[in-house]
Amino acid sequence: MSCGHVHLTPCVEVLSSVIYFIDGEVSDANEVQAIQVHLAECPPCAAELEHERIVQDLMQSVLRRSCNERAPESLHEQLHQQILNLSMGGTTEIITEFRMTEISIEINEFGDIEQHEITIEHTQEIRFPNEQ
Repeated sequence: MSCGHVHLTPCVEVLSSVIYFIDGEVSDANEVQAIQVHLAECPPCAAELEHERIVQDLMQSVLRRSCNERAPESLHEQLHQQILNLSMGGTTEIITEFRMTEISIEINEFGDIEQHEITIEHTQEIRFPNEQ
């Protein structure tokens, strides 16, 4: 992409840094200033920056909604009881249940979101002998 004008910092350099710029990962003050000056002078690059911000915000929003899971209260209670039993030196039997959901999100050029989920479950029983 190029707007057809000559800039101190070429469009290709600015566009290759857009994601880093949005994330605040451009640490060199001179580079930040050069990008800001370029964006003020170049509407196509400024539009691309805004587009990338919107896409990034959309992705973060989707991830927040999809990945905001709280462990079940029964798991909290089991862990508390197991820790209590271990600290008191009692016999403990631990049953571990593991569930993982892998989410992949694809966003096409029109902003349509397609989400795929894969769930993996695993149960394991561990017994600790009574220490006397």
